[in-house]
Amino acid sequence: MTRTPPVRTPAWPGYAEVTRVTALLRTEAVGGGLLVLAAVIAIVWANSPVADGYFALRDLRIGYEPWHLELSLGAWAADGLLAVFFFLVGLELKREVVVGDLRRFSTAIVPVTAAAGGVIVPALIYLAIVGPQSSLAQGWAIPTATDIAFAVAVLALVGSHLPSPLRIFLLTLAVVDDLIAIAIIAIFYTSEIEVLPLVIAVAVIAVYGVIAQRYRALFAGRPLAAWLVLLPIGFVAWAFLHASGVHATIAGVALAFTIPVRASRRDRGEGSRRDLAQEFEHRFRPLSSGFAVPVFAFFAAGVAIGGTDGIARAVTDPVTIGIVAALVLGKPIGILLSVRLLTLVGRVRLDPALRWVDLLGVGLLAGIGFTVSLLIAELSFGEGSLHNDDAKIAIMLASVLASLLASSILLVRNRRYRRIHEAERIDDDGDGVPDVYQAPLPEKKPRPSRRDRSE
Repeated sequence: MTRTPPVRTPAWPGYAEVTRVTALLRTEAVGGGLLVLAAVIAIVWANSPVADGYFALRDLRIGYEPWHLELSLGAWAADGLLAVFFFLVGLELKREVVVGDLRRFSTAIVPVTAAAGGVIVPALIYLAIVGPQSSLAQGWAIPTATDIAFAVAVLALVGSHLPSPLRIFLLTLAVVDDLIAIAIIAIFYTSEIEVLPLVIAVAVIAVYGVIAQRYRALFAGRPLAAWLVLLPIGFVAWAFLHASGVHATIAGVALAFTIPVRASRRDRGEGSRRDLAQEFEHRFRPLSSGFAVPVFAFFAAGVAIGGTDGIARAVTDPVTIGIVAALVLGKPIGILLSVRLLTLVGRVRLDPALRWVDLLGVGLLAGIGFTVSLLIAELSFGEGSLHNDDAKIAIMLASVLASLLASSILLVRNRRYRRIHEAERIDDDGDGVPDVYQAPLPEKKPRPSRRDRSE
């Protein structure tokens, strides 16, 4: 008698639906769409008759004051939830350095140089517009960042047939760009440092890394273990770094750098053979794209424009003009110029699949500086400042312009690559002639011999 294997049922009725939703949240298009939706809701609410409710919610303070953790909901989103986003950025960066494109100098030099050019040129354009001696010069770093989620979402929507090296170039460029932005936040936007909390934070991060390295098989094989062990330690490190005066989102990157990438040869078991950094990125991506980043965008993007007078003030503000010009013009100019100089001076060759017009489209995509730029704007001018509101308006306007301009170029290029792909698919035998146009050759009959003809 053959035994029927037992049917495995989910632990609870909603398991299949949760699995489907988390899979959707891992896609770039869905994450970018939620980011835009949250920002639109915030702008509409902040300029509606019930705008007081939005600002009351954003400024609601919760937390434990003796630990310097009584913060507004907006501050919790910027300092706390955004640390999850930076944790994933740190994981991506470490994987790129250890096993990815940044591991080899020949492949890393192009996107790293492009990222540097995409930071320097926008900063110079901004300073040229607002004036280097002006009090507005402190916002020079606002147009230096690229929003990975937003930019990759646009590329995923318009670039189904674009060359894969182009997507890799954008991802690497955006990751390095965010690393530079993180360094700028840590260096230029930290006024006073409390030494003791900083030392404790570094010690806790070290403990976090030792545990993650030592028990990587446990955390790879049992998802609940990371929530019960690593999350509390990470929160303690975040709290002490916040108390030290260093922006707390840096804790996310520091903790991510301690996560092992390659599996240890000493360990045994199914979990130890996994890439723990990739495993964590897979698990926490829905939390970041589906909750942390949209909530931050919701609290950061809400700006009371103030009608036509507010629009006129924002349009004429040098901060607005400088940010829009730096993101929409400075980013592509900086990226293309730096890569061109690298190919001329350094004699570095681009990937044969890349074309300069494709790099122009990616350079425009890099002008989408949504998430990190909003964060730097708050650090530059402070909450409640008119220049901060104008900077947010400029960031959102520049992001829309950059995405539209990039889409107009990449859609044309995508159609061209799609035609090439279809032609190559039709021509399966590789003779350069589409097989659908080839008629079968007539079968040659054997020529009769002289003996047959005589008979």
